[in-house]
Amino acid sequence: MDKLEEKILAAVKAPQLMALATVTEDGRPWVRYVMGFGADDFTVRFVTSLQTRKVAHIRNNPEVHIACGASSLEETEHYLQISGRAEVTTDETERNLCWNDHLTAYFSGPDDPAYCIVLVKPYKIEYYTMTDMQPKVWEAVRNSKD
Repeated sequence: MDKLEEKILAAVKAPQLMALATVTEDGRPWVRYVMGFGADDFTVRFVTSLQTRKVAHIRNNPEVHIACGASSLEETEHYLQISGRAEVTTDETERNLCWNDHLTAYFSGPDDPAYCIVLVKPYKIEYYTMTDMQPKVWEAVRNSKD
């Protein structure tokens, strides 16, 4: 893993408030907050209900964008702009990985039929610092099937 990848992983791994943009059925952007976290392969995960607009948007057009890493102007050192493709899953392993007791306000448990996970697989991540507004760019290696 190179230095940029280490910095990106450090910025995205902890659960945090993220701004997620999807594309509506009529082609317009729609942004909302989600609580997400990243994995070692940079996949971002967040929990939602199968009945939400974001799930409908993703099923119609999986292209999404996430902005994260900034909590305040005084404390922010870096932030990320993540372009990726999202998928909705109800896979048992994913559900158990993401489950925590705070979710009981919304779901009866990890087996709740409405409970799902959104996986965002980035293909481009821009890493910005507050001292250099030119981003460092990471791009996924794409194979011939992409």
